[in-house]
Amino acid sequence: MEASTKDKLDLAFKAMVILALLIAFLILTKDIVMPLTFAALFSVVLLPLAKRIEKRTGRIFSIFMVLLFSFTLVGLFTWFIVSQLTSLVASLPGLEEKFFDMVNTVSFKINDQFNISTEEQGQLLKEGIKNLSAYTSNVLLSTSYLVYFFVQVPIYIFLLLFYRDRFVEFLLALRPDNPLKWKDEIQHVVRGYISGLVMVVVIAGALNSIGMLVLGIQHAIFFGFLSGLLTMIPYIGITLGATLPALLALVTKDSAWYAIGVIGIHMFVQFLEGNFITPKITGSRISINALAAILALLVAGEIWGIAGMILAVPAVGILKIILSYSKELKSIVILLGDEKHNEPELILPEESENKP
Repeated sequence: MEASTKDKLDLAFKAMVILALLIAFLILTKDIVMPLTFAALFSVVLLPLAKRIEKRTGRIFSIFMVLLFSFTLVGLFTWFIVSQLTSLVASLPGLEEKFFDMVNTVSFKINDQFNISTEEQGQLLKEGIKNLSAYTSNVLLSTSYLVYFFVQVPIYIFLLLFYRDRFVEFLLALRPDNPLKWKDEIQHVVRGYISGLVMVVVIAGALNSIGMLVLGIQHAIFFGFLSGLLTMIPYIGITLGATLPALLALVTKDSAWYAIGVIGIHMFVQFLEGNFITPKITGSRISINALAAILALLVAGEIWGIAGMILAVPAVGILKIILSYSKELKSIVILLGDEKHNEPELILPEESENKP
């Protein structure tokens, strides 16, 4: 009995050490591993289309066609967003004048209510701009990395799709007796997660749009679905999505309560999306429970930030599949999974003695 307990403690200690080393590795190699992880995710999604084209054209040309198709979709969507924003600004005559009138009105109210002079407000504004400039420099650095990221990912996608047979041969060489059933399960998980993510964007966009239509905000549908799209960026995305319609409400409406209402709608949708919609939809698509999905989002956010939160749920789904093929660690699958199990019957010691 003591030897069995010692073996279990030894296994737990080794697992904790491996987990700590893995987290340290992911943090130190973030700039390399993160683009490769996203590329692997997209490669799984694009693989069926690439295979279909490959039957007629060959592998290299099929991969180029898939990448061109993907870039075309992204480019068209980006053009649509930019054109909508341009037409939005053009359709609001006197926007700049209304904005400065609003700023002056707010300044007078602050002076009247809080006895803060215009000079003091100007000083506070300068300090705010100084802090904003420091934040902007960090954003610019992140933007430069983003450009580098989008250069890396297509290259990795091409190489992963091109050498996919080599990876299968490598895995078979490691375990010749393994039929690689988990490979198809992982592909199913990733594709299910992507489709679930699309559903989350549509639901969040519809809820935001309905709320702003009720308030009478201009271009409510456009802003609603833009906010829905930005929900893929946890916490920060919903803030960005609420800022533009809130500013629009301040400028075009007579009362600031409309802007407060816009922010309230986005906060409510963010609460629903983070605690119910995303864990339930994306979690159910890959058969993990809401608790595991939420904890995965928090832990991955600490390791890789926003990118980690985007990758957290499919990573847990993949981990669940891999663990299900391990006899020693298969019990963890019960904690992660969302499948229904029969509730075990608890038998007290006194009852067990009386049972025949």
